[in-house]
Amino acid sequence: MDAVSISAKDLGVRFLFDRYQRAVTPALAHLRRGGTQTWGVHEMAFEIGPGEGVALIGPSGSGKTTVLRLIAGVLSPDAGRLDVNGRVGSLLSTEAGLLGLLTGRENAALLGVLAGMSRTQSEAALDQINHATHLEDAFDRPVLSYSEGMKARLGFAVADHTEPDILVLDEVHEALDHEFRQIVAERAHEALSGGGIVIAAGHDHPLLATFCSRALWLTDGKIAADGPFEEVRRAYLGDTA
Repeated sequence: MDAVSISAKDLGVRFLFDRYQRAVTPALAHLRRGGTQTWGVHEMAFEIGPGEGVALIGPSGSGKTTVLRLIAGVLSPDAGRLDVNGRVGSLLSTEAGLLGLLTGRENAALLGVLAGMSRTQSEAALDQINHATHLEDAFDRPVLSYSEGMKARLGFAVADHTEPDILVLDEVHEALDHEFRQIVAERAHEALSGGGIVIAAGHDHPLLATFCSRALWLTDGKIAADGPFEEVRRAYLGDTA
């Protein structure tokens, strides 16, 4: 297989709203008058290669989550091109894909199948996933009884068990306790040392610095700076001071 990589050129994603500022699909936008559109990501270009840990930093609404959703395949570009070469494992929200009435075990089995595993493979992995989550008996309780941190543990363990080449994390790792943050950081380092890619967004810069050596500072859906993590972080904090 070719080397793991992410490449974006003139990348753009457009969000459409009706006159009441409710998000709508393109089809409905044509039927409703008085709507508006906003570019969540516009004319963005970057390349990420094997072994790179990249942090997306910037204020809320700057486009960080949109970029991660594009890489994870949740969104499709409205402009430009995005090439993602490698298996993606993503944790975009503590609620992502979790069904509250199902147990942690049942959710893990379902998410495994949705990630491309066979039903047999998914079920065979459940004990390992439970061990990785440290949920113990809670693994067999409904997810609606979980804290945000417990949901994040479950989601990360399932995403990681698919052995992704590209690990995508969107702030949810910040909901984790100190012990599990260390586990996430260690797994990120393992992925990077094996030639994988880790791309993460968040506001906890010290945490991101533990596994990201490069940062993209986003503002208004565009890249304001791209370079060594600490250099870009200082520029961003200086701009917001």
